[in-house]
Amino acid sequence: MSAVIQKIDHLGIAVKSIEAALPYYEKTLGMKCGHVEEVPSQKVRTAFFACGEVHLELLEPTDPESPIAKFLETRGEGIHHIAFATSDITGQLAQAKASGARLLHEVPIDGAGGKLVAFLHPKSSFGVLTEFCQPKSEADSSGCCCKH
Repeated sequence: MSAVIQKIDHLGIAVKSIEAALPYYEKTLGMKCGHVEEVPSQKVRTAFFACGEVHLELLEPTDPESPIAKFLETRGEGIHHIAFATSDITGQLAQAKASGARLLHEVPIDGAGGKLVAFLHPKSSFGVLTEFCQPKSEADSSGCCCKH
């Protein structure tokens, strides 16, 4: 049985400063920031906003060598990635690899919001950086063999 995408989990948006971007999302759009957290494995700070079942994730670099800092240097602020929720991140990666997609992560890593995450290279996904994500609690209960 092949792995199945459940829904769009979130859209990642690269920003130079979460503090500078917050007024737009809170005052202009009327959204409420759910939480801000640092993700050391990705060298970013994140801020999440709920929009129905989909979240917006603002990504601010915490290190000049982080992937977000490099993205901002070359492309500027804007949409960085789309994240798909899956109940089997390991299976999703295996399916993507078997279909010829280039994986940026062979094994899921710790992400924001208590999730395991892994990315596909945009050159193998028509220019869109694609993320798979799964709550760690689901991975633990499913017997996932991922390194946490």
